[in-house]
Amino acid sequence: MAATRFHRVVIFLLFAITVVNYIDRAAISYAIPAIEQQLGLSKAAAGTILGAFGLGYAVTTLIGGFAVDRYGARIVLSIAAVLWSLSIGLTGLASGFLTLYLARTLLGMAEGPNFSAVTGAVERWLPPARQASALSYALVAVPVALACGGPIVTQLLAALGWRGTFAVLFALSLVWVPLWYFLFRDDPAQSRHVNAQELAFIREGQKAETAPVRRWPRMSEVRVLLTNRTLLVNYWAFFVFGYFLFFFMAWLPSYLQQSYGLNLAAVGAFTVLPWLCAAVALWALGRWSDRLLRTTGRLRVSRSYLIAGTQLVAALAVVPVAFSASLPVAIACISLAVAASMGANAAYFAVNVDIVPEKAATALGIMDFCFALAGFVAPVITGFVLSLRGSFADGFALMAVLALSSVVLVLAFHRPDEDRAIP
Repeated sequence: MAATRFHRVVIFLLFAITVVNYIDRAAISYAIPAIEQQLGLSKAAAGTILGAFGLGYAVTTLIGGFAVDRYGARIVLSIAAVLWSLSIGLTGLASGFLTLYLARTLLGMAEGPNFSAVTGAVERWLPPARQASALSYALVAVPVALACGGPIVTQLLAALGWRGTFAVLFALSLVWVPLWYFLFRDDPAQSRHVNAQELAFIREGQKAETAPVRRWPRMSEVRVLLTNRTLLVNYWAFFVFGYFLFFFMAWLPSYLQQSYGLNLAAVGAFTVLPWLCAAVALWALGRWSDRLLRTTGRLRVSRSYLIAGTQLVAALAVVPVAFSASLPVAIACISLAVAASMGANAAYFAVNVDIVPEKAATALGIMDFCFALAGFVAPVITGFVLSLRGSFADGFALMAVLALSSVVLVLAFHRPDEDRAIP
């Protein structure tokens, strides 16, 4: 009997919810000029609101990793998706700075466990040699969402205004929840859609014990996750990736409007290319990472060098943007920077599984906590700089410095082959 392929359905469900996740969190970046005008917000206030997501995200992304290891991805992600749908609805009802800030904070808190759940699900549903590829399929949803989200959200804004747009997004976000809850199981062996042949494929290379760990991590286990040099560097590199992502996700529409005088429809069109390039890079490099692992057997080659190389390209790509007044040059360099910074995304996630497979979701929660801090810092610093100087140049320069620091640290200390044997 041929093996079933239900693991592909699982990956598609993870892809779909991540698309919803990122359209929801990025929609405000297109709406913020209208919100600023209607609610009388300054650039600094707008940056603080955009950064509120990161604060809420930081609160629950770490707890979310623990919760996924304790309760499983099925229940955690179901509850999270309901809560962030409600927060999107509340965003459309906001009447001032405080209510908008609280709604964005709630959205961050609700979305915090998402990638811990993705990592936990992939660890259960794919053999180790296929996990980076599977993560790349799920994670490619991020740039896909941001690419298609720009035109979709700008059209909704033009037709319905910002309040109506968030009402529509609220309704769409709820559709996924019953599909996930009724189709997914934390243990593939408990799924009626998986036959013995597919289960054998999933179990290939995994430890014999595959049932979800039903306890919170001990402090000794957390200490290991906070002292392993490869994981520590991975956390910093992911912070830098997050800074790039949140900078462009939060401020790219405003940058294009302010620097080149584009209208809302044109902004939506011009934001498509960077995120499409990122989608292709993430998908291709995720597959390449697993291929390198299969052919070389070395995590240093398949993970570390990929991370260092992509961040070096990203650092070099943003420098011309700070000094060029040409829209084609800016779009080309931004597209390269976004694609490079996101290209190794699956490798960051896979490192957690490579080093600590039994606590991959918890390790991802710590890594995603650093990502959440970037989600707060990048919008707030950029909004503050804009309120002082009215220029994005300083923001691009800071991004280049951060990426170069990551390259140096990864080349010096990111040694997953040596550090994977955790006592």
